[in-house]
Amino acid sequence: MKITIFTLFPEMVEPFFKSSIMKRAVEKGLIQYKIINFRTYASGVHQKADDEPFGGGAGMVIMPEPLSRALDDSGAKGKRVVFPTPSGKQFTESYASDLSKEEELYFICGHYEGIDQRVVDEYVTDEITIGDYVLSSGETSTIVIIDALFRLIDGVITSESLEDESFNSGLLEYPQYTRPATYCNKDVPSVLLSGNHRHITEWRDCKRLEKTLLNRPDLLSHASLSIKERQNFLKIISKVEDDDYGHH
Repeated sequence: MKITIFTLFPEMVEPFFKSSIMKRAVEKGLIQYKIINFRTYASGVHQKADDEPFGGGAGMVIMPEPLSRALDDSGAKGKRVVFPTPSGKQFTESYASDLSKEEELYFICGHYEGIDQRVVDEYVTDEITIGDYVLSSGETSTIVIIDALFRLIDGVITSESLEDESFNSGLLEYPQYTRPATYCNKDVPSVLLSGNHRHITEWRDCKRLEKTLLNRPDLLSHASLSIKERQNFLKIISKVEDDDYGHH
């Protein structure tokens, strides 16, 4: 996959591509990236890239000319262009999976009060929000989106590592433990030390359901559950109801 990022602050983005899993993906040739400071496409001595909004209001808006020139020079027109914005569509794991199938992706990092709407109308295919909150820079949102999608590309992470992760079946991931077996007077659940893979799988399934019920019950209405998982879910519900009743 080839990723091109348009930003006024390249120094915020560059380190991401030189660290950890992304670094290995770049070294393997699975990811190619280019970071473009579109301020260099601005006119004038000071290369001004923003101006006051028409109609008044606080803050500044990124001007259309420098950004459009950068997009045109990079061949972004007609390609999949992502603009992270609080007013976009909700980003999800399935959205990340969809984006991960593209051969090329272009990202526009907004700043201040955003970018001129005419650029959005002319170039942007995907307006995406990563959550119901506002950030000071589009660079942060862009990194989040890229981090979620690039790991789904074949060869970046083993398929086994992805299978049990949160959201892969509509449920959150089960708790994880490692050495030492006892830490701060707390023991690793004995079933994980038993060597009985069937019991371990059942325990993990129960914990996934339990955690989802506690933290994200909204996911359960769309979760794909097996008959065994549904039975475990009913047991967990019954236990919660018994515990609540016992507290009264």
